[in-house]
Amino acid sequence: MKQLLFVISLSLSLNAWAAGGRIDVARFSHGEMEGWQTKIFSGETYYSLQEINGQLALQAVSNAAASGRYREIDIDLSKTPMLHWSWMANNTILNINERTRSGDDYAARVYVVFSGGMAFWRTRAINYVWSSNELINTHWPSAYTSNVRMIAVQSGQKRLSEWINERRNVRTDYRRLFGEEPDKINAVAIMTDTDNSGASVKAWYGDIWFDME
Repeated sequence: MKQLLFVISLSLSLNAWAAGGRIDVARFSHGEMEGWQTKIFSGETYYSLQEINGQLALQAVSNAAASGRYREIDIDLSKTPMLHWSWMANNTILNINERTRSGDDYAARVYVVFSGGMAFWRTRAINYVWSSNELINTHWPSAYTSNVRMIAVQSGQKRLSEWINERRNVRTDYRRLFGEEPDKINAVAIMTDTDNSGASVKAWYGDIWFDME
């Protein structure tokens, strides 16, 4: 069940880099991978630091595989609600329905996970995805669990092979998707996966951080 990726067993947290109200989750542009762990589901997506278009980033190569990287970290959204990241993809996945389990593949995605603590059934996640078919800003429940909600941040092939800077108010998104105030974020994850479609895709992830605006 890929959509439960990193969602149940995240109980520890690591120190974050912080400066001037900014909390750095990933500093791939600095060649840093400390704290990032691997979760393999079906085959392995290969992640490695690579320079692309003059920028050091985390490259993900998936050939009919599904694995991700995650970092356990506490984020207080009342203080730093804005999530920033950059990404790029070289292709999307054709002829799939992403609202079904058989179509649950994405060129790139960024998770934020809200642990329910001992009430593990309340663990929730928002999954910001580069969709193949859904319109930008469309949202829908995961095909695996209603505790995970998908938001299409990019879609289709129009902006392929282009670095895109993204910015989301996670606190606002959580309120809209779940109808209540969020608890703290306990983990951030990334995944490029094509195990259901059998497709091949390559994507790159830039730095990830939270701040006030």
